Amino acid sequence: MRGRLPLCLVAVALLAGCTQVDGRPVTQVVQRQRPVPVPQPVELRVAAERGSPGVVAAGGLPAPYNYGPSVLSEGGRYRAWWCSQLPGVGPAGDDVLHASAASPDGPFAEGASSAVPVFAGEPGRFDGMHTCDPSVLHVGDRYYLYYTGAAGDHAHGNAIGVATSADGMAWTRGAAPVVTAAGEVPRGNVYGAGQPSAVFLDGWFYLLFTDTTAQGAGWNGAGQFVLRSRDPLFGEDVQALTERGFRPAGGERGRSVVDAFSADWAYSPTLDAFAIAHQTTGGTQITFWDREFTRHPYAPVTIPGPWQEGPGLVRDGEGWIRPSTADPCDAVPVDVLRATALAPAPTDIRHFGIDIADADGCGTAPRAARALDGFAVPSPVRTVDLVHDGARVRFERRSVAETVAVEVLDDRPDPVNALPVIADIASGAPALRSPAGEVGLLDTSGGLWRVTPETARTNASPIIDVTQGQWRSHPARGDLRP
Repeated sequence: MRGRLPLCLVAVALLAGCTQVDGRPVTQVVQRQRPVPVPQPVELRVAAERGSPGVVAAGGLPAPYNYGPSVLSEGGRYRAWWCSQLPGVGPAGDDVLHASAASPDGPFAEGASSAVPVFAGEPGRFDGMHTCDPSVLHVGDRYYLYYTGAAGDHAHGNAIGVATSADGMAWTRGAAPVVTAAGEVPRGNVYGAGQPSAVFLDGWFYLLFTDTTAQGAGWNGAGQFVLRSRDPLFGEDVQALTERGFRPAGGERGRSVVDAFSADWAYSPTLDAFAIAHQTTGGTQITFWDREFTRHPYAPVTIPGPWQEGPGLVRDGEGWIRPSTADPCDAVPVDVLRATALAPAPTDIRHFGIDIADADGCGTAPRAARALDGFAVPSPVRTVDLVHDGARVRFERRSVAETVAVEVLDDRPDPVNALPVIADIASGAPALRSPAGEVGLLDTSGGLWRVTPETARTNASPIIDVTQGQWRSHPARGDLRP
């Protein structure tokens, strides 16, 4: 009869479906899964706003501009590389200067000079006139300088190069650029690819950069794109961040992680997030991404104050923002150097900073392992535990732990108890010195831990010279040199 619907069709309208059992329709109920709610970004509390009383870095009176700094905190000092131009140095274009200081408040100097040039253009190459926008990493025993290079006027296109060094002063450049402009979309802004910033994390070198010709850039060319590779020279196995995560590079640059020019970034182990510094009307805004670039785990924060171009985050050699030594579980100091004036180009680099408070970096064992890496804490067996690579190295003497730790804390966060103890180093443990001059302490299982001679002496361990074969007979367990 046309006026009636079959029972099965009626059931479909109300339920999920039906089947036939002995010729009779039987409905099936399908449980619909509720969508998993996406966590909202956590609002971070900001405290301890600070800034230098004046200019902290300059290229000397002849320099017309100073901007785009890269800043490393290492060896108890702060080293800065930035873009400037000095008469008589290389071709008539941008140069990279270097200076150091005891504090982010400067003054940054190199001996009797305010700064010295360490890298300039090389005629006949892609960077024949300009080398600018440095980003420096110190991984292992090598420094890596990622920079913008141009053979002529910047408006005619840029590319990104990389150079290497043993000391951060004398550089050997690569044969060709590692990143060139995508050329996907013609825009009025023909700047191209440049303004790189590099981070080393979990064995990957991550490179953030501008490309005004990329599909994912804004109408004015603003946008920040991400590549990564296990090769610091980005010569092989390069991956690009896409809407589907990281994929082999070579496709379109369609995904920008922030709508900005001249950004810098770092990784925060306390927050377990990438922090991208970029300029907004109120100052330097910090935008956060989780490690998979799937969401913003925290709401942005802003470091206020005047600016013109190029924030440079204070980072360690691997591009990390280290936690506060006084409160490593909850406080993250975020400091930048940036140009603050036009004269007529960006110049007058000053220091600005804030603390991110109540970060809850030790709430779980994995987070505590990251936030406290390099810190020592009291042990329940009247010894001291050094948090090292997700585990604990136990020292019988606190004084010895003090020679290898960033800081020895008075309190022990409970999640540290879940980290395994992988070595015990007893007072007076054997200390060996290799033919190359390296010193190592032996743990109770015979594993070798590289330390400084000072650490061995503090442990009351006489240093014994051994052959290379004797040195290699002990399994290498780790490097505890500060």
